Amino acid sequence: MKQVTIYDVSRLAKVSISTVSNAVNRPDKVSAATRQRVLDAINSLGFVPKDQAIARARRDLGYVGVLAPFTSYPSFWQRLAGVLERATSGQTEVVVMDHPSASTASTFVEAAPVARRLDGLIIMSLPLEPAARSRLLDSELPTVLVDTTDEGFTSVMVDDTAGGRMVADAFVERGHRRVAFLGEKQQVWSKRSAVVRRLGGFEATLAAAGTPLDPALIQLVASSPTDYAKGAWALLDRPDRPTAIFAYSDTAALSCLRVAHDLGLRVPDDIAIVGFDDLDWAAATGLTTVRQPLQETGSAAMTALRGLMDETEIRGRRTVLPVQLVLRDTL
Repeated sequence: MKQVTIYDVSRLAKVSISTVSNAVNRPDKVSAATRQRVLDAINSLGFVPKDQAIARARRDLGYVGVLAPFTSYPSFWQRLAGVLERATSGQTEVVVMDHPSASTASTFVEAAPVARRLDGLIIMSLPLEPAARSRLLDSELPTVLVDTTDEGFTSVMVDDTAGGRMVADAFVERGHRRVAFLGEKQQVWSKRSAVVRRLGGFEATLAAAGTPLDPALIQLVASSPTDYAKGAWALLDRPDRPTAIFAYSDTAALSCLRVAHDLGLRVPDDIAIVGFDDLDWAAATGLTTVRQPLQETGSAAMTALRGLMDETEIRGRRTVLPVQLVLRDTL
């Protein structure tokens, strides 16, 4: 059978070979329409770049990609530590790929057929668009999703919904009736993201307790300390401010603490604040938070991926890890 080359891809897509290379390696250099045409050609032909095929042939290693918004969310470094811990116990090479936001899809995922140079892929918190989903399934690349689910894919989750319920129960038990939520704005709200699950558990439990969450006290902002601070100001600098805030992450909670301090509010007397993650600095700041097993999540994802790669794992299995409310000074 004739080996497919980059020239075959360029002819089918009706572009130059340099455009094919840019579409794969530097997508910002080509238009979306041109890149889509190149990816369709790659998918149709089953193209694998020659240098990558040679490297794979020379290396008796599993080659695994981990795609996540590492630079935007500190929690993902702890998840990666779990992946690396499990990877070093076997012949596995890990390639780390960053993406700026958990609320948007990744262009790498859209280029799923190109990922055939990998033996496996872990995608953390990034939503799968229909085209990317189809390409991943068609490529039969062993793939594990972390923090998201999709039919046909193995996934590893933490019980975000239970975490939201725990925070709501704690607020109600302490007599808080006017409470707020600070989270990250989602590009596609229908995706069952961690933000959606945490808010869902929080809202449902409050409603069941007879203290429904006021929509005016739900702040969804971009995922940066500056935007979290703006959201916290919008919640706290008002005459009818809430008495407690559930921040969907410890980073968002830290912004709430800073704004509360700037406004001269006492924590937790004037405003109670609860985060989610239990990052290393949460204990040092006395932050009450929901602890999720970050490193264990990465380890479980790597274990599941190895099972898919050696065909001992059932595709589509879903693993849900428990969370715990850690009480400290801010509640």
